[in-house]
Amino acid sequence: MTRIIAGLARGLRLDVPGNGTRPTSDRVRESLFGALESMGVIDDARVLDLYAGSGALGLEALSRGAADLDLVERSRPAAAVVRRNVATVARALGDATARVHESAVLAFLRRASGPYDLVFTDPPYDLDDQSMDADLIALAPLLSADAVVVIERARRATPPDVGAAGLEVFREKSYGDTAVWWAQPAAESQSR
Repeated sequence: MTRIIAGLARGLRLDVPGNGTRPTSDRVRESLFGALESMGVIDDARVLDLYAGSGALGLEALSRGAADLDLVERSRPAAAVVRRNVATVARALGDATARVHESAVLAFLRRASGPYDLVFTDPPYDLDDQSMDADLIALAPLLSADAVVVIERARRATPPDVGAAGLEVFREKSYGDTAVWWAQPAAESQSR
């Protein structure tokens, strides 16, 4: 069972797509959001949830005070689940703004307009490094100057090449077979 851990929608259960997704565990989300809240990056943030799956990461941010949310999911059945979850959370939050985009991530990023303050990218563990790098490069121009990008992959995976996108990792943590990298726009790319 996946649920919203904290905030105005706390305790609401979220549906999870049947196949092809790997929901972020409650333990990982709790740790992740505790750190994000201590950094002060959630309140009024414009959030982007790539490879949304159930939408749990983005919806958790919305429940905790984010202002706006875009969820991107290519799979039609998974996008339908995300839409149901958005409707469930929206009832609890009232004026929450969340949009579901049924699209491949790279195609969405090429037509999107930023800036985003907080981005979750939790691709399937079998996503190849080249695709991950292309996503990050396309994402970079859509970030606010002090954005935080949270990248979740298999611990055995190659660390993401954030440098090619003008980002730098400032934190890394492993939870079992899951690794999480936290990145931000590099100082030199902000001065351009």
